[in-house]
Formats: sequence, C-alpha cells, structure tokens
Amino acid sequence: EIDAVVVIGGDGSFTGALVMSQEFNIPFVGIPATIDNDMFGTDYTIGYETALNSVVEAVDKIRDTARSHGRIFFVEVMGREAGLLALYSGIACGAEVILIPESTEQHEELNAFLNKGYKNKETSGIIIVAEGDECGGAIKIAERVRKEHPDLDVRVSILGHIQRGGSPTANDRVNATRIGVAAVEALLDDQKSIMIGITNDNIVQVPFNKAVKLNHSIDTKLLEIQRLMNY
Repeated sequence: EIDAVVVIGGDGSFTGALVMSQEFNIPFVGIPATIDNDMFGTDYTIGYETALNSVVEAVDKIRDTARSHGRIFFVEVMGREAGLLALYSGIACGAEVILIPESTEQHEELNAFLNKGYKNKETSGIIIVAEGDECGGAIKIAERVRKEHPDLDVRVSILGHIQRGGSPTANDRVNATRIGVAAVEALLDDQKSIMIGITNDNIVQVPFNKAVKLNHSIDTKLLEIQRLMNY
C-alpha cells in the first residue's frame, strides 16, 4: 500500500504525477529538480546552480585555449526550450554573444561581433549557445560562420552531460533540504498535487496544474546587461 509519493523532477514528472494522483487517489507532492530552472512558480530548482558552476568552470578553461590559439568557440549548453542556463553562464563567463531560444536578436549581435572582430583582427571569443536555439545549435551555427568567415578559426564544444554531474554546491544542498522537509510537512498536512518551490527565499506551494502549464519567463533585463558588457 502506498500512502503518498514525493516526485523529484520537472514538468514531465509532475504531469505524470498529476494524472496518477487523480487515477489512484494517492497524494503526490513535487520537488522541482531541473538544470533548466524553468519551472513556473519557483525561483529555484535543484541542480541548476551546480550545473551553472560546472558550465562556468568548463568555459573558463575553454577561453584559455581560445585566447592562446586565436579561436572562436561556440559552446553549447543544455536548454532545449529554456535558455536560463546559457544566459547566466554567458554573463558569468563574459561571453561575447549568448544565443537562447527566447530571443532572436542575439543572432544580429553575433553577426556584428564577427564583422567587427574580423575588421579589427580580433580572432578569439566565446559564444554560448543553448541547445534549443532556433538556428539549430552550436554545430549548425558554426558551420554557417565558417562559410561566411573562412579566415576565422571556429571550433565547437558541446558540454553535454558533464552539466548534469558533479558535487552539489552548498546552496543546492541547503535548498534541497529545505524543499524536502517542506514536502514531507505538506503531506502530513494532507496537501496533494502541489509542487514545493522557493520564491524570494520563502517556501511556497504551487498547484501541479499551474507548475506544468504556465511558463517561467526569462528576465529580459539580463539580456540588456549582456549587451552592455560587450558594448
């Protein structure tokens, strides 16, 4: 006999939990865990900060090679439908351009950067690409750039699943514990079909149907910050 279920995951896991809770009349409570950090109703999802730090560490090392060998690297990070990981890692690493699914304006900035760099003989740079970018990801974009700028040494680095592993950050560990305790307390309080989140550093409860159906919008001010950094 199952008294209750705590589901750890993203919108797919919570959608399944919502269906099962209705079908079997079992209370489900969700804990948001996705490196995309794209769940509606919470500022934080478990694993995002650890993944972000992994990306930053990797890109810092790639930049050393980019500078020493005069190369432009297109670094692809995870984020098929959400570009928050790409956006934050790009700002943290000082990327010259960041390409994310939520915005198409950055492709114009990429062209401007390449044309400016070509004229000024600047031959190194980091372009962060979310895998869900509408132009097809880092490989396809790099192929186009090679054709248009054959004199540039263009390389691609797909970080892949190293973003999903590693030792959790202290903040991830603390917040995961807070959310876990809140999930158990919610079940003891006869709550069901809710996700436990953190908003403004406070524990919140979000109904599954809102968490899975509504979108977590990206802060467009961060895009402007990235533009100002490379002005």
